[in-house]
Amino acid sequence: MSKTNHKEGFWDYLKSSIFIKQVLFLIGAFLLLVFIILMWLRFYTNHGQKLELPKFIGMDINDAKEQSEDLSFEIIVNDSIFVVGKPGGLITDQNPKPLSLVKEGRKVYVTITKFGTETVKVADLPTLYGNAFDQKKTELKYRDIECVIKGYIYDPGEPNHILEVWYNNELIISKDGRKNEIEITKGGTLEFVVSQKDGGDVTIPDIKCMELDEARFLLESSKLQLGDITKKGNAEPDAVLYVVSQSPMYDGISNIKMGEKINVTVSATRPVECN
Repeated sequence: MSKTNHKEGFWDYLKSSIFIKQVLFLIGAFLLLVFIILMWLRFYTNHGQKLELPKFIGMDINDAKEQSEDLSFEIIVNDSIFVVGKPGGLITDQNPKPLSLVKEGRKVYVTITKFGTETVKVADLPTLYGNAFDQKKTELKYRDIECVIKGYIYDPGEPNHILEVWYNNELIISKDGRKNEIEITKGGTLEFVVSQKDGGDVTIPDIKCMELDEARFLLESSKLQLGDITKKGNAEPDAVLYVVSQSPMYDGISNIKMGEKINVTVSATRPVECN
C-alpha cells in the first residue's frame, strides 16, 4: 500500500464521527474535571469559615427569615412577649447576639412581640384593697398596668392606702369585694381612691361652759381649730375664761369638716346655766 493511501486513510479517520465523538468526550471529561477541582477548592477554602451575624433585633420576623436564608442562617422563634404599644412579630432579642462570629447554617433563636392584645383578670391581680398605693403601683407596673389616683377619702387609718379601684368608669375593687371576672388590658390604666387623714366630717362638739384651755384641747382632739375669741365683760389678764357661746352651735346632729374653725365668746364669769 502506498504512502498516499495511508495518508488518505488517516484523514478519513479524522473526519469520521467516531473520532469526533472521542474528542468531544475528552474535552467534556476535561471540563468536568476542572469544575470538580474548582468546587473542591471553593469548599476547602470556605470550610470552617465563620461569618458575622447580622442584627435582627427590631426587624419583622418575616423580613429577618428572608434575610437569614440569603446568608445561610436559620431563624427559630424561641419565645414571645407582650410589649405595650408595639405590633406583633418584632424581634426583641436574639441568640447568638448581633455581630457574633458563627458558622454557616447556624440556628439563631429569637424572641418576638406577641400578636393581639393581652389581658389579665382582676382575680389574678395582687390584693389591692387596704394596701399602700405606692407599693401596689410598682407591682402593677411590672404587669404593664398603669395606676393613677382618682381621688381621696377620709379614713382614720394610714394615709395613701387603697380604698377603691376603678377601671373604665366601673368600680371593680372596694371594701365590699372585687369583680374577679373583669379583664384588664395590658397597657390600660387603673384609677384608685386612697385614704387621707384630713377631710372627714365630725359632729360639732359641745364646748359651752368649758374653760377656754379645756375647749381648745377638745377641739384639737377632734381635728378642729379654735377660731376667733370674743371676750365678754372685763377680765383680769390671768383670769380663767369660760366659753359662753360657740359658732357653729352644738345640736348633737350637725357635722363639720375636719380642720375647720369654731368661734367662741368667753367670759370670766361662768354662765348661770352651766351650774
